[in-house]
Amino acid sequence: MSPSTKESQRAELHKMIWRIANDLRGSVDGWDFKQYVLGFLFYRFISENLTAYLNAQEHEAGNVEFDYTRLSDAQAQAEWAEIVAEKGYFIFPRELFVNVRARAAADENLNETLQRVFTNIEGSAVGTESEGDLKGLFDDLDVNSSKLGPTVAKRNEKLVKLLDAIGDLPLGSFSDNTIDLFGDAYEYLMQMYASQAGKSGGEYYTPQEVSELLARITVLGKTEVNKVYDPAAGSGSLLLKFAKVLGKENVRQGFYGQEINLTTYNLARINMFLHDVNFEQFHIAHGDTLIDPAHWDDEPFEAIVSNPPYSIKWDGDANPLLINDPRYAPAGVLAPKSKADLAFTMHILSWLAVDGTAAIVEFPGVLYRGGAERKIRQYLIDNNYVDAVIQLPSDLFFGTTIATCIIVLKKSKADNAVLFIDASGEFTRVGNKNKLTEAHQQVVLDRYAAREDVPHLARLVPNGDIAANDYNIAVSSYVEAEDTRVAVDITELNAGIARIVARQAELRTSIDAIVADLEGSDT
Repeated sequence: MSPSTKESQRAELHKMIWRIANDLRGSVDGWDFKQYVLGFLFYRFISENLTAYLNAQEHEAGNVEFDYTRLSDAQAQAEWAEIVAEKGYFIFPRELFVNVRARAAADENLNETLQRVFTNIEGSAVGTESEGDLKGLFDDLDVNSSKLGPTVAKRNEKLVKLLDAIGDLPLGSFSDNTIDLFGDAYEYLMQMYASQAGKSGGEYYTPQEVSELLARITVLGKTEVNKVYDPAAGSGSLLLKFAKVLGKENVRQGFYGQEINLTTYNLARINMFLHDVNFEQFHIAHGDTLIDPAHWDDEPFEAIVSNPPYSIKWDGDANPLLINDPRYAPAGVLAPKSKADLAFTMHILSWLAVDGTAAIVEFPGVLYRGGAERKIRQYLIDNNYVDAVIQLPSDLFFGTTIATCIIVLKKSKADNAVLFIDASGEFTRVGNKNKLTEAHQQVVLDRYAAREDVPHLARLVPNGDIAANDYNIAVSSYVEAEDTRVAVDITELNAGIARIVARQAELRTSIDAIVADLEGSDT
């Protein structure tokens, strides 16, 4: 498929998704309604993914007429265990998206049918290695919710429309290598809902171009990594950028993350499946990373990316156990209870491999605030862990216009200095938000890779100078902004003023003469 064809296909897809969201939402809040659109998209994906997988196997074996969608449930049952071992889940032919959709309009109990299908899909993994990856995936997809309609008939009417709308999306077939459109549709939906939902949505979504920049920073100069990790995984978009930047096969041991919000945790797992990352390749956990991290046995990680929630509350020193936690203890102090930003930073540093790189989006306050945060910065600088600080443009994220920054951490550095990069001007205005284009990303990466001074744009500062500046690591403290004011020649300015004054006197004399003449003519 040519790029233009693919882009036009994607644009048409996005228009259709927008139409679905608006036409079908009705009384359901946009951020809540995403559960239904994304849930049905996921249901279609795993149905088609399984069908394509089984059909390909049979066709390769010579059974070219085989079509899993036409098999009886009894015939399929015999392969249940083998299918679950390979794909992580099982769907009876009768319960595939395409077959449920075909019967939907005539099914007076469609809500019950769908609920049974979702329960069966999750239940198919019970007792297997994929149980944890499937459990609860459909919990937020309440097909009996009154939000869909006041009666069963009205709810079923809405469900039929959803099935038809999602089924009509031009997502191509797996054999056409257009499977990425499922993932693209998901990301577009997340972006759309995040932008519409404001702050509540923005908590869950990192713009794609920012995610890509973080991934590219952490793998600069590498063609593969052992595993990637995000301690505040959100919808999983940051982790999945590694699949784009390196290729899934070059993340050798998989994708790891943890998310505290249950709904968002489900979205992250769905996102993995929709990008065709199989269950054995991702390990997303639910829970509080700062208090109860899930991947003790999996660290260290060669690449870590994260956009933790800004300045949220955490237990801090109210929990006496935390000061002895090996992740936080080295700094000798805990991040303030009202601002968990640097708690995430210390956690990430602790789990970073010796040869690894971490790129973290941070709230600007962590760069210069005093108290415990200053002591944590002192620990980071004195131990030479901060590789770079990058000032991003303002108004990149949904829900906030704040100009955030990226802190890059390394445990093995070639120098005892921090590179400060001012990328605040690297953006294009698109709609009502700023956007980092690929060209802007490349400018930042080139400056990061060069690690040298560029007037008004980048400066390499020895750790000792940072210590002398009270461990302030704000980019503006080291990279002087270019003075764009026009230089003024005072002598020429004074001469110009003198000419204006003289001309004023001439005009006043002329006006007085005209007035006197007029007064003389009146008499």
